[in-house]
Amino acid sequence: MALILFFVFAIAAVLSGICVAFSPFGNNPVYSAIALIMTLFFLACEFVLLHATFIAVLQILVYAGAIMVLFTFVIMLLNLSKEEIGEERLTLTKVVGLVVVLIGLTYQIGRVIWAHKVAPVTLHLTDGGPSNPAFGTIQDVGVKLFQDFLVPFEVTSILLLVAIVGAVVLAKRKI
Repeated sequence: MALILFFVFAIAAVLSGICVAFSPFGNNPVYSAIALIMTLFFLACEFVLLHATFIAVLQILVYAGAIMVLFTFVIMLLNLSKEEIGEERLTLTKVVGLVVVLIGLTYQIGRVIWAHKVAPVTLHLTDGGPSNPAFGTIQDVGVKLFQDFLVPFEVTSILLLVAIVGAVVLAKRKI
């Protein structure tokens, strides 16, 4: 059952991720933000299946909660009209991007299938989770975040701050 849920959540995450770039509901950035929230939710479901409940909770609270509220706030702050957004068109850039994504997805799926045929491995979903018993615990996440990945964590926070300042500057310019 866990394996079936894994694939259901994985397919749902990929489909909602595609909806972020190619929104079927129109050319509105709010719809893309909602699709991104759905993607982050499905990824949190994957973490629950891996018995990493703390990481799943962080995924929902930090990314689907705080960061996406921030993104939605910036989108609303910009207050783009339909004329500024423009009419949705199929451009060469979108076609090339879609082709590259499909090639990469096919390549990755092929690698997984080939690796499974060459050396079958058991998924950790069916045997109770990853081999490391500390995986996904608060202590493990803290050590990884503040020791192993401290610089990328701080660079990401600075990047988000620059994005917020840029959005405020763009919004002030229109007034």
